[in-house]
Amino acid sequence: MPIIDYKNVNIQIDSHIILEDVTFSLNAGDFAYITGAVGSGKSSLLKTIYGEVDIFDGEAIVFGEFSMKGLRRSKLSALRKRMGIVFQDFQLLTDRSVNDNLEFVLECTGWKNKSEREKRIKEVLTLVDLPNKGYKMPHELSGGEQQRIVIARAILNHPALLLADEPTGNLDNETGKYIMQLLHRICQEEKTAVLMITHNEQWLTMFPGREFNCKNKKITENIRSSLNFLE
Repeated sequence: MPIIDYKNVNIQIDSHIILEDVTFSLNAGDFAYITGAVGSGKSSLLKTIYGEVDIFDGEAIVFGEFSMKGLRRSKLSALRKRMGIVFQDFQLLTDRSVNDNLEFVLECTGWKNKSEREKRIKEVLTLVDLPNKGYKMPHELSGGEQQRIVIARAILNHPALLLADEPTGNLDNETGKYIMQLLHRICQEEKTAVLMITHNEQWLTMFPGREFNCKNKKITENIRSSLNFLE
């Protein structure tokens, strides 16, 4: 069963059609890109998946059970708990340490046991290769380190799906390459499907994956670059 399954979906904001007749699916273990020009609807598409933009037409199912068409607000937390979201701007809590940023998320998502929270924080910091940075404040970290903490935060709850909106956009090329390697490693080791927006065409060559292109209010898959990373 696909993690994301969209059929004939129209995406609109304030009665303005952003994308029409969107039909695509994403499976467990897929690494996929959303590409297209600025304003082509990439971010709007991503926002429908985590429930920030409503869907009024077509059929949109996430995780095989959440219908995004008319999704009740009361179900949003359950939906988002099963996915991780990484933005271009880090959105870390600037007045809290790395550990406290991560613990805040775990507390908000129902982790009651402190020792289990501490264990999970240690696990994700090790996964992003920052095991000794938990005591640091966000401003004491480089941009690449902050983005790695954001990714650690996004995978705290073992998400089946990781959504990333230009995760390398504010980083230099070498740091961006490291972030891409990390995302692919998470896809492989954590069995997490990754769907990311990018304008950086070199990533599609260096880190092959499926490609969904937004153009002229349509989304199409570029079969030539399609490759399931886990195969």
